Amino acid sequence: MKAGIVGLPNVGKSTLFNCLSNAKAQSANFPFCTIEPNLGVVNVPDSRLEKLEELVNPERVMPATVEIVDIAGLVKGASKGEGLGNKFLANIRETDAILHVVRCFDNDNIIHVETTIDPVRDKEIIDFELQLKDLETVDKKLDKVKKASRTGDKQALKELDVLTKVKTGLENANSVRAIELTDKEREEFVKPLQFLTDKPVLYVCNVDEASAVSGNAYVEALKESVKNENALVLVLAVATEADIMELEEYEERQMFLEDLGLTEPGVSKLIRAAYELLNLQTYFTAGEKEVRAWTIHIGDSAPKAAGVIHTDFEKGFIRAEVIKYDEFVHYGSEAKVREAGKLAVEGKEYIVQDGDMMNFRFNV
Repeated sequence: MKAGIVGLPNVGKSTLFNCLSNAKAQSANFPFCTIEPNLGVVNVPDSRLEKLEELVNPERVMPATVEIVDIAGLVKGASKGEGLGNKFLANIRETDAILHVVRCFDNDNIIHVETTIDPVRDKEIIDFELQLKDLETVDKKLDKVKKASRTGDKQALKELDVLTKVKTGLENANSVRAIELTDKEREEFVKPLQFLTDKPVLYVCNVDEASAVSGNAYVEALKESVKNENALVLVLAVATEADIMELEEYEERQMFLEDLGLTEPGVSKLIRAAYELLNLQTYFTAGEKEVRAWTIHIGDSAPKAAGVIHTDFEKGFIRAEVIKYDEFVHYGSEAKVREAGKLAVEGKEYIVQDGDMMNFRFNV
């Protein structure tokens, strides 16, 4: 699962990517510094892993990960191929969620492609280009559906109704994610078309150091403009985060954060938010060799979760032994959890919960 960092040129995307990833994306004070997308695999911060490591003392610990892509900056006319438009739009289509960086700070020394600071306008420039591309997609599909609907096909008539709503919404400058549709309509007719503006989005307000804790007027304006979008908004002082990441000692980082009035690096919040945005959750396996966080979708069944370890586990699934994380921490070991009768044996219908500790029994 992959989240893409997008935004206008020069708003701090590559600096943010460098904070998130060990890969060092090129970052400079001019537009189109990023041309080819950079890909980083980022560990998801999870304090539960530290506790499990303390209790189990394994040979190694493997955190959950999420892929982050730094995509080239977009400009007006991208939907018609301006700038790096076609490449940009193709890169977005390959992602599962969008981290949309908007500039929410004043600094005359850093060029803005639109010359003035206005995060709402910047967001609308990108929305407009993505909406235009989605209009192309819906128009192509509507041509086919209209032909099928003329025969009286009931399914085609339903699809025609939904796609007409989508087209009208896009023409009124609404992103697909903000158009009122039922879950069933989205699942049947919208999801298969992979609309760019239907992807879940997290707006990252890039602020100055003084605004890192409580934001500023630019942030409030953006929040107001996206309130009907079912989107998340996160405030992050990206340049400051980059400074923090340069410090090698954990204690130094903590002191820096405390001076700013923060309890943890903002990038940690961002990674967790991206993970949630992708509709992901974590379950654990724990043994002497390895404590590991496994990534699954929210709502996955026990066999599906087992298949993440190995496809044979899913094919030959018999049962899952489940310990709740809090129970494991309370009793201190699997043996003591068993003794206390707190280990649950679950079948194929069990829906895995975030933080479950699991052993699988299977036979192939």
